[in-house]
Amino acid sequence: MTTATTKANQPATDSLRSRYAAALMPNYGLPPVALSHGSGCVLWDADGASYLDLIGGIAVSALGHAHPAVVAAVSAQAARLAHASNLYLHEGQVALAERLLGLVGADGRVFFANSGTEANEAAIKLVRRMQGPGRPVLVAARGGFHGRTLGSLALTGKDSIREPFGPFGLQVRFVPYGDAEALAAAAGPDCAAIVLEPWLGEGGVVPAPSGYLRAARAACDAVGALLVLDEIQSGIGRTGQWFAFQREGILPDILTVAKGLGGGLPIGACIGLGPAGTGFARGDHGSTFGGNPVACAAALAVLDTIERDGLLGNAARTGERLRSGIAGTGHALLAGVRGGALWQAIALTSPASAAVEEAARRVGFLVNAVQPDAIRLAPPLILSAEQADSFVAALPSILDAAVAGGMA
Repeated sequence: MTTATTKANQPATDSLRSRYAAALMPNYGLPPVALSHGSGCVLWDADGASYLDLIGGIAVSALGHAHPAVVAAVSAQAARLAHASNLYLHEGQVALAERLLGLVGADGRVFFANSGTEANEAAIKLVRRMQGPGRPVLVAARGGFHGRTLGSLALTGKDSIREPFGPFGLQVRFVPYGDAEALAAAAGPDCAAIVLEPWLGEGGVVPAPSGYLRAARAACDAVGALLVLDEIQSGIGRTGQWFAFQREGILPDILTVAKGLGGGLPIGACIGLGPAGTGFARGDHGSTFGGNPVACAAALAVLDTIERDGLLGNAARTGERLRSGIAGTGHALLAGVRGGALWQAIALTSPASAAVEEAARRVGFLVNAVQPDAIRLAPPLILSAEQADSFVAALPSILDAAVAGGMA
């Protein structure tokens, strides 16, 4: 793999970064890499340097980059029908809804959106429509992340990104993540729903304790609240199963998915199970682009390929190889590794994640400083054992470089 070039030898990247700064809003800062193209788990920048992609567009690129199945499905669909609106139906939309319900294994109905936050907005409206004004409270977890739109942001348990945009039109009661007793205590008769991630994503890849989702299901049942599970990041094979909640043997009332579903194309889904499947009346919600034919074609190709190529098993096997390799790395900056399958966090002994991210990038690995003391890994589900081993082998020198840089 060709590692990243030095700044002095990045004329195309520097030019694009300059144009970016002059034309785009500054909410993302100035990204360090200008990507050009990709193949499989490898990306190239505008100056020809290559990188092993271990973040997958934030758990989006389930099949990596330029996967033949997605390319073929998108190309064929774009040549037939690129847009329909929801004044009409098309077969891909129906087939994808049927497929998702089959993967969940329960009766229900699907609403398609364009992103995770839109899927969560639909879930919030569905809860309100079903529960009415007599149950104004939603219960959510500190450290949870549900999106950037105002409804989803109201449920996000991170003060630094939520508080600048308040007040919100939702009454949210926050509890510590993983505390089943606190969850039950917060879910009183005024509670419309409990909204949780089965694993915290932006909170640092933190799996729920065993039994926590069962406790959440019981807390909802005790007071007539709905259980909403946000699997925007954890769904579609990221944890080695189609959905993380399936490990607990429970069903939510509402499930939201996005990210990996489209394999790079924008799509999200709010799945209502049981009575929640028909909780909306005609005209209650909508999306001009939701269920877009091209995005649905991509999603069906993703699901077919994951199943055909045994990628749930690959995620589990390669993820365990990656986890055990990282855990066996003896370094003063390494505190441990958490998560599983191909969704993990490297825990650090100091808030040095930005330095680690930069050091990794300099030697050709893209990772994400998700928390000050945690590095997130969410590579494509096609990651090979050899690719995982290459990162494990490079990790000690990456951590050394972060320490030498004075950031650790």
